[in-house]
Amino acid sequence: MEAIKTENLTKHYGKARGIEQISLTVEEGEFFGFIGPNGAGKSTTIRTLLGLISPTGGQAAVLGFDIVKEKEKILAETGYLPSEAMFHPGMRVREVLKLSADLRKKDCRKAAVSLCERLQLDTSRKVDELSFGNRKKVAIVCALQHDPKLLVLDEPTSGLDPLMQKAFFEILRERHEKGTTVFLSSHILSEIQHNCSRAAIIREGRILVCDSVEALSQSNARRVTVHGSVELEGLPGVRDRKESEGVISFLYSGDMKALLRMLAAGDVSDLSVSEPDLEEIFMHYYEK
Repeated sequence: MEAIKTENLTKHYGKARGIEQISLTVEEGEFFGFIGPNGAGKSTTIRTLLGLISPTGGQAAVLGFDIVKEKEKILAETGYLPSEAMFHPGMRVREVLKLSADLRKKDCRKAAVSLCERLQLDTSRKVDELSFGNRKKVAIVCALQHDPKLLVLDEPTSGLDPLMQKAFFEILRERHEKGTTVFLSSHILSEIQHNCSRAAIIREGRILVCDSVEALSQSNARRVTVHGSVELEGLPGVRDRKESEGVISFLYSGDMKALLRMLAAGDVSDLSVSEPDLEEIFMHYYEK
């Protein structure tokens, strides 16, 4: 069964662009990445999928439930982590966690204790007193403590220090190994590359490409780094050129023999050729 399936899902805010004809399938049990910078349409897509805002057009189902007619069933089986979490003022962390569990009619005390220990979250403090990072931890526990079938995470690591990010992804991988579907929205490409099996890239409300992370990372382009001086003007296939203190670096997708002739004519003391990382591939799609 598909955990998420959309067909031409569209959301407009009056005349303003939201998302346009999003067609996407996420299989049950996948660890799926949703890539795009701020303003690309990631959060709008997520809120529409969860029934928090109404679509303008198209259709979608989450866990087999229609996002318009059955959104309560979707929310009952989903753990949602918004990019910015807000809580009732004056409440203590433990009260927020209990309220979240009570709304789902579940006893989540054991899971909450374990998650709070791993994330080093003090449940006695008032949410008003917490830093942004600690408020994010509260939202993480609320999203995970009821053991949902689907986790929808919107920029989940913003505000978390590196140690907490590591602990967070360890928890996610454990949940994924037990069969939980994870939909991870992020603009941090290393998070996608290290954790997801497939990913979609969104730009200006439209899906540019959707494929395995391995396939997205593959390209006929190579990152070339030259120590010395070389004349690259007029050589087709050179882009993203950077030069500093006698080192020239660029992406090259042209004829390799032509590059070798150009290098042979220059003054080269050292040379390295490597595959570009996912971030460079991402920028390639955006430049196109």
